Amino acid sequence: MDDYEKYEADCEKIRKDNDNLLNDFESWLKTSGLKDKTIRNHAYNVDFYINEFLLYEDAVKAKDGASNIGMFLGYWFIKKASWSSPAQIKGNAASLKKFYQFLFEKNEIRKDDLDGLKEQIKEGMPEWIATISRYDDPSITDMGEVWGV
Repeated sequence: MDDYEKYEADCEKIRKDNDNLLNDFESWLKTSGLKDKTIRNHAYNVDFYINEFLLYEDAVKAKDGASNIGMFLGYWFIKKASWSSPAQIKGNAASLKKFYQFLFEKNEIRKDDLDGLKEQIKEGMPEWIATISRYDDPSITDMGEVWGV
């Protein structure tokens, strides 16, 4: 089996595990009294993160993805999701905080991982919102200005 076949096999196993995680996450959200539409939005956001972003270049399990939030919301989501907007960035951040809280309560991640994710979101949000505003600004033609390079 070559590297790509191994990657594909690993991703397929992770996707199956992620389906179970997402079902459990939705059940967990229902116990908090959220409306069905809100639950669906959170599940959709988390699904995109764990099944698209975390598997994009490497086979990363959801429980190992908490530290990748900055790359996702501050760069990848802006570039890859045509529906990205400041509101979508904030919505994804809220969904991912809930998801990693759920994983913490299931003893899948450590408190340090959850706290690190929350801190990254708190510190990174202003820059992520500024970045997407620059990305969507038609007067900015130099992508270096968008990404601050």
